[in-house]
Amino acid sequence: MENYFIIHGSFSSPYSNWFGWLHGFLEKEGKECYVPDFPSGVGVQNYENWSKLLKYYVDLGLITENTTIIGHSIAPAFVSKFLVKNKIKVKKCIFVCGFNNYLGIDKDYDAVNESMYFANLADVKNYSKEIICFYSDNDPYVKYDAEKEFANAVTTKQVLMPKAGHINLEAGYDTFEDIVNYL
Repeated sequence: MENYFIIHGSFSSPYSNWFGWLHGFLEKEGKECYVPDFPSGVGVQNYENWSKLLKYYVDLGLITENTTIIGHSIAPAFVSKFLVKNKIKVKKCIFVCGFNNYLGIDKDYDAVNESMYFANLADVKNYSKEIICFYSDNDPYVKYDAEKEFANAVTTKQVLMPKAGHINLEAGYDTFEDIVNYL
């Protein structure tokens, strides 16, 4: 059965930004959708803790070749690393403001994001039939070049959202209707 996972980023939560809106949209369409609450913050957010939670869904048989994973901010790097390390194939990945190996946001973000990075980023293409990356040209947290480099490494389709910031609530995105066309 086809299903969807929405994965939040650092210092975020399952229903912040546009995630709750997208979850509601998918459910109204009769789709099965999961929005896990990953540990967030210094000392608890790291690849190992996030992997344990996502592995739980794998073990339940909920992440399959019919799954679409939508990830925001650090989640695209985490999802890519998770799929590659665990050799899990999914139908589609939709990544929003993804980046890898980018430091300099601030010490707390660097501390929680660093374990998510990995060298074999492009290998995720072997585990997802389609990968779409949304990014902005004026993200205040992640430089355009870092988002573009991430998209170039993994994507089958790129969508530049001009002047959209980090495509989060702060930038006015409590809904994200553009993403619907790619579900």
